[in-house]
Amino acid sequence: MSAEESVDGGDDERGPGIREGVERSSGDPKVLLAMNAVLSTWFAWMVVWGLDLLGAATLSARNVATLALILFAATYVAVLR
Repeated sequence: MSAEESVDGGDDERGPGIREGVERSSGDPKVLLAMNAVLSTWFAWMVVWGLDLLGAATLSARNVATLALILFAATYVAVLR
């Protein structure tokens, strides 16, 4: 049995593989929304910090929050599509 068969196939004696577990997982959408919010905020802070370093924008909570909301909305719409 190859490594790919044991990870993807789930036909061995240990039970279902990772693929079957992921496909059947219902998950909690609140966790995805929270991850999206945290990652969007972190990325927005990094972008605004870089723009501040270049002198193109001011590093402020308002700028970070605005960009984070835009990123959050864009990724939310892209995932639902």
